[in-house]
Amino acid sequence: MAETAVLFALGEVFQFLKEETNLLRGVHRDFSDIKDELESIQVFLKDADRRAADEADTNDGIRTWVNHLREASFRIEDVIDEYLRMRHGVKPTGCVASAFKIASLIKTLIPCHRIVYEIQDIKMSIRGIKERSERYNFQISHEPGFSNRSSSTRETENGRWRDPRLSSLFIEETEIVGIEGPKEDLSGWLLDGSAERTTISVVGMGGLGKTTLAKLVFDSQKVSAHFDCRACVTVSQSYTVRGLLINMMDQFFRGTDDPLPQMLHKMDDKSLIIEVRQYLQHKRFLILFDDVWQEDFSDQIEFSMPNNNKGSRIIVTTRMMHVAEFFKKSFLVHVHKLQLLPPNKAWELFCKKAFRFELGGHCPPDLEAESKEIVQKCKQLPLAIVAIGGLLSTKSKTMIEWQKVSQNLSLELGRNAHLTSLTKILSLSYDGLPYYLKPCILYFGLYPEDCVINHRRLTRQWIAEGFVKLEERRTPEQVAEEYLSELIQRSLVQVSNVGFEGKVQTCQVHDLLREVMIRKIKDLSFCHCVREGSESIMVGKTRRLSIATNPYNVLKRAKNSQFRAIHVFEKDGSLENFICMLCSRSRILKVLDIQGTSLNHIPKNLGNLFHLRYINLRNTKVKTLPKSVGELQNLETLDLRETLVHEIPSEINKLRKLRHLLAFHRNYEERYSALGCTTGVLVEKGIQNLTSLQNIYYVEVDHGGVDLIEEMKMLKQLRKLGLKHVRREHGNAISAAVVEMQHLESLNITAMVEDEIIDLNFVSIPPKLQRLHLQARLEKLPDWIPKFESLVQIMLALSKLKDDPMQSLKNLPNLLKLSLWQNAYDGEILHFENGGFQKLKELILSHLNGVNSILIEKGALLSLEKLKMEKIPQLKEVPSGIKPMDKLKVIDLVDMPDEFVKSIDPDKGHNHWIIKHVPIVFSRQWLGPKFYDYEIHTINSSSKVS
Repeated sequence: MAETAVLFALGEVFQFLKEETNLLRGVHRDFSDIKDELESIQVFLKDADRRAADEADTNDGIRTWVNHLREASFRIEDVIDEYLRMRHGVKPTGCVASAFKIASLIKTLIPCHRIVYEIQDIKMSIRGIKERSERYNFQISHEPGFSNRSSSTRETENGRWRDPRLSSLFIEETEIVGIEGPKEDLSGWLLDGSAERTTISVVGMGGLGKTTLAKLVFDSQKVSAHFDCRACVTVSQSYTVRGLLINMMDQFFRGTDDPLPQMLHKMDDKSLIIEVRQYLQHKRFLILFDDVWQEDFSDQIEFSMPNNNKGSRIIVTTRMMHVAEFFKKSFLVHVHKLQLLPPNKAWELFCKKAFRFELGGHCPPDLEAESKEIVQKCKQLPLAIVAIGGLLSTKSKTMIEWQKVSQNLSLELGRNAHLTSLTKILSLSYDGLPYYLKPCILYFGLYPEDCVINHRRLTRQWIAEGFVKLEERRTPEQVAEEYLSELIQRSLVQVSNVGFEGKVQTCQVHDLLREVMIRKIKDLSFCHCVREGSESIMVGKTRRLSIATNPYNVLKRAKNSQFRAIHVFEKDGSLENFICMLCSRSRILKVLDIQGTSLNHIPKNLGNLFHLRYINLRNTKVKTLPKSVGELQNLETLDLRETLVHEIPSEINKLRKLRHLLAFHRNYEERYSALGCTTGVLVEKGIQNLTSLQNIYYVEVDHGGVDLIEEMKMLKQLRKLGLKHVRREHGNAISAAVVEMQHLESLNITAMVEDEIIDLNFVSIPPKLQRLHLQARLEKLPDWIPKFESLVQIMLALSKLKDDPMQSLKNLPNLLKLSLWQNAYDGEILHFENGGFQKLKELILSHLNGVNSILIEKGALLSLEKLKMEKIPQLKEVPSGIKPMDKLKVIDLVDMPDEFVKSIDPDKGHNHWIIKHVPIVFSRQWLGPKFYDYEIHTINSSSKVS
């Protein structure tokens, strides 16, 4: 990852030179020289990284050279940060300012001299690294294209096969399990359907069996007999279009009596394309392009593949969804996203490999428990099961041998020849990433095994680390979301949970891919991960710490204090000493994440962490913030959710770079109180200075009143605003402030008391508002709500509306989720008319004491996927209009009347016919007093309830 380190260092130097015009004498020239040297080195870094990582390359000098370059890049980042810390440290004002200047000048002379010396030493070091590079004959890297030097022939080097993917082309059908459905889909698309030229894309992560599946279908007798000519071409990351076309033509002619056209290799590009087109023009052809990585590959081969309306087909296997989608520009496309094996098929495949030549292919009873644990660790990835099953087939069939493999699987991945192909194939996806995505995917390795990661937590950490490139007209958050989307598209990141809008909420990586990432993390000094029982001594210069054991002991033993990020996942034990030591020693720390730990106090010297950009204290026991928080001039994210912090010190108003101020606390004992269980925080006047704020929630506005709300007019970058303890007299001020927030996407307002009437009258509508939560008494539904065509979510509570709000809301064109809580409606009948709520996916009706009937006309709620009804005491029967809703997946009933629940009982209920088509229907009764302490009864069980 020297390429990544150098390019990040180059970016830092460029930005530094751009912003720091008044540099110390000579420093500007030295940094310019460093930039020039790095730019001259970067052209062959891809080749250097590849050769350093290549196990077949025994040249340790190359690895040493790469390590030296990476460490020099780290030094560049560190010295820039140290210089900025010295130059832009917090200075006092007033009568002590003059004395401070004199003392400060004396105090900084020595650090200045040290920094200048360090910069000059770095410059000399990089110059020496550049001079030593010439002996290794590094190649300048190119992107694959039409006329590049071909490297598609990977057969041998030092007499060994290099490409571990080759075996996928030669697997016998009898060795394969779990592909019956995908095989049928692909065969159908190949043999039936449109006469138009069509592409069938098989997409999925490395090791899923894409090539195996595609080649199996390609070679089937039915398919081969259907086409006039066929070719199977391996593309991979390094190819030339010329090489692919010549390979393809060679295969076309190989099975015929026709001679291969003469001079094919000497034709220019245009002539070669014409030759291929003429050959295919009157034939029904089938071409398999295996392992495509280049996004615009379809553009490169389109003109060679004539659309002759003869039912010709192109199969593409790829790890990248955007490769498949790019074909849609010019081709009719079918996409098959290959999934992990079902658990039963994973077990079948394991037994077939581990006991192939003995025990009749069956696992003996005494090894079954350990074998199933091993299969579980494979996480249903076919290649992993095949590789580990193959390894175990060579071992004695004893518990001791099985346990050795199971307990040391991560070590085996790095050293066992049986697993080499697995690690190489998983590594290919990482190796093929652009430099800016490599640290992003490595970040998943900082989190513990099986950890499901909130996407906002992750992307904000990327931004704080400087991984996200700044772009005009787009926020760093938008760019980071695009990075995450690209990693998902490349089949590297798995989506764990999706919100009602279809946006990613949580994600993770496959456990075996994570093991590969951890090896790279260690090799690249990206992070030192300390787990219970693992080594805690750091070797060399590491940039980050990930701790899942006693953090104080780890930091105490660490010789290196130049950490960029520290993540603590240990929930037990005292963290106070650890944080105190951290604030004293870590001068360049940018990310501090201690979410979910037992921390209960933040030291007064928190402000020493000058470069800190992200601090996550969520779900800790912290009660107060020190005033020195105001010295964190670079802070972008302050996450205080689920802490005991109630008052934010006024010094926070100095943080002009702060983008996310997240603070609230839930009191679960008050879950059923009218105003809910969430409390906000108190902020002082001066909040108008936080002009970079994008998210602030929740603020208790009764503390500052109208004056505080008036200040919020200046927060013109806000995307999300949450206000608690709102009074009636605040209504006009809130309306005036919100109108100024042209980027506002989410607005959440909760009244001071249950009967407080809040009247909001927007003169104009914020154009981007998508989510609206009003928890307050309303005299009537505001006229402006039905005009918000961009709204995707509405939550109303305590409104006590007399008129049925469904009439006003039914035609909102983009509404996806609607929630009515806590007597939002005082009437008896809720009426969903024909044609209403065409896009609504989720409907929540809760604590509606007056409602005794819900009418759903045919043609209403046609897109509904989830319906939740909670504590509606007068509702005795399930709405019959549910019957036509064929997209409904879940009905969740909470504390509904006994008569209602009995009416849908599968055995005795007279209304069960209404809901029997819904895959999941369950009823929960709250037992109390703990939050979410429920007795659950599954009514429909065609799917498992989690």
